[in-house]
Amino acid sequence: GKRKIHYLFEDGKEMAEEYDIKTGQLISRKWREKNTLGGTGKWQVEVGEPTSPLLGALESELITESSSNPIFMRKDTLSSFQWRIRNLPYPKEVYSVCVEEEQRCCVIRTSNKKYYKKFSIPDLDRYHLPLDAAALSFTHANNTLIITYQKPKEILAAEEQLQKELKKIKAANSGDGDCKTQ
Repeated sequence: GKRKIHYLFEDGKEMAEEYDIKTGQLISRKWREKNTLGGTGKWQVEVGEPTSPLLGALESELITESSSNPIFMRKDTLSSFQWRIRNLPYPKEVYSVCVEEEQRCCVIRTSNKKYYKKFSIPDLDRYHLPLDAAALSFTHANNTLIITYQKPKEILAAEEQLQKELKKIKAANSGDGDCKTQ
């Protein structure tokens, strides 16, 4: 039910994306670049579930972060960028979400000084588009703060074009490619 696309860029960066085959919706996007010694670095999750520290090294078993800490993740829809922050128990009136245009980021604050977060929107930076405060909204339900930023028409058009291109690509494991194993 998923289509995975792997990109290699000339500057040494790699990007892996997963799309839902039925809806064409982006499920995850991860970036990786070479480290200073030329080896491959760790994957940085841009969209989707963050990788669990429990799956990492064994030394993380000794000291782990609390399971009640806020968990920040991005999960896009077809028409908007969306961030979810789990484990935030305060009522909606406590939160303030705004755009910092000079720093090109969004800021989440609480009036009780219990949570503060700055985050950028890399998609807008890649297309050199300005941030629009009118496109930003938020809601709170089930201890989760949901921040929504409506995608600009330039990004919607680019994503539609990308979907058309991806439908033309044959899957590597479909069996009808021209790669032959020996």
